[in-house]
Amino acid sequence: MNTKKLKQILSIGETVAVEFKQCSNGIESDTYETVCSFLNRFGGDIFLGVDDDGFVHGLSVKAAPELINNFISMISNPDVISPTICLSPEIIEYEGETIIRIHVPQSSEVHRYKKVIYDRVNDSDVKVTATGQIAQMYIRKQRIFTEKKVYAYVTEADLRLDLLPRVRRMALNRNPNHEWEKMDDLELLRSAGLYGEDKETGEKGYNLAAVMLLGKDDVIKSVSPAYRTDALLRKVNLDRYDDRIIVQTNLIESYDQLMMFAEKHLLDKFYIEGDSRTSLRGIISREILVNTLVHREFTSSYYAKFVIEKDRMYVENANRAVTGDIITPNNIEPESKNPKIAAFFRNIWLADELGSGTKRLYHYVPRYSGKNPELIDGDVFRIIVPLDDEYSYEIGKNKAQIKRNLKHNDGCALTQGAILDYLSANPRATQIEVALAIDKSRRTVQDVIADLKKEGRLDRMGAKKNGIWIVIR
Repeated sequence: MNTKKLKQILSIGETVAVEFKQCSNGIESDTYETVCSFLNRFGGDIFLGVDDDGFVHGLSVKAAPELINNFISMISNPDVISPTICLSPEIIEYEGETIIRIHVPQSSEVHRYKKVIYDRVNDSDVKVTATGQIAQMYIRKQRIFTEKKVYAYVTEADLRLDLLPRVRRMALNRNPNHEWEKMDDLELLRSAGLYGEDKETGEKGYNLAAVMLLGKDDVIKSVSPAYRTDALLRKVNLDRYDDRIIVQTNLIESYDQLMMFAEKHLLDKFYIEGDSRTSLRGIISREILVNTLVHREFTSSYYAKFVIEKDRMYVENANRAVTGDIITPNNIEPESKNPKIAAFFRNIWLADELGSGTKRLYHYVPRYSGKNPELIDGDVFRIIVPLDDEYSYEIGKNKAQIKRNLKHNDGCALTQGAILDYLSANPRATQIEVALAIDKSRRTVQDVIADLKKEGRLDRMGAKKNGIWIVIR
């Protein structure tokens, strides 16, 4: 590790992957707790001879080799760290001081320090005692696809085969030559990977993916008792909710119900992309809801949520974390948690290729609310979308030009010119949007528009709700 990188780490401070230990009296037990938590999470670096604030006190030059020997001896003892590990601490000279860096890799096993499991949460080492948390950790370590688990006693009678005609139509809408059109029901299910053989046990039958996608409600509850999505509206009653639905049905109809909830409680703001109007609400809701349905860990006891608040909405669900980082279009490393379910959703046009959802959110959310989303990869995966009912991308885009125009006019002509300019650029705008754009009251806008129509400078075509403005120059 070079000096420049070390200086940067010290300036940032402790994180989920960085820990400082002063070690004035030797290596204490909390250092081994950190080793255990790093092994169980994403790995990290421990710096001995540095206090919690990142100030380098340093270690005795003579004592440093002995500290390393003691450390290696401890982590090689199965009564201390189990399973044992092999680490290679290094001595670093920094600004005249001696420190020790211990790099701890992420482990494929679950480790214990003195029979206690520790996990890394932000910059803290946390004891893990709950059975559900421990199970989640094993799932994360194993990197298995739990959707492949075969249920030998699940039959066609346990599935909603009445959904398959709709599934075929959705697939054909995307690809008129889709292979599912000519398949019978069983062939379609096999083609989608929903019926197969567990190569480890030899069992044949429908798997967890089939149950979650097409299972009857009682069958889903039997194989995944904690599966559900709580959809909540919290704008007035913040302690409880203003509206709520609990969704516990198959993934296809779950998507329908959750989208209806989003459409009921979110504004569908005006936005033009290319030559046509695009529903920002629809695009953003689709991306976050498909993600929480498709990429969750169905064996976890954690309830998924879809919450709409005044200044944000978010989804959260159990997850097999990969990095623990904030995900952006620049650092995303797509990894499907449930590839069979994800492929099924892509076939029926409810999902796109891995990674495209993140890019779409970062593209469309700023146009909806003026701010970027947050995607957080942890044992609980979260997508947070800022909300601002007053924000309009079209108004913001044209407001600067409108204000420049206002400076060159006065009186009624000033307001008329501003309205005509805005409606030229936004022919489907409402009177409220015009009023917000030019900083006038709605009543003023109504009166001026009435005058412009009488003067033959403005006309309206189409219905009151869906019509367009025609500016006559």
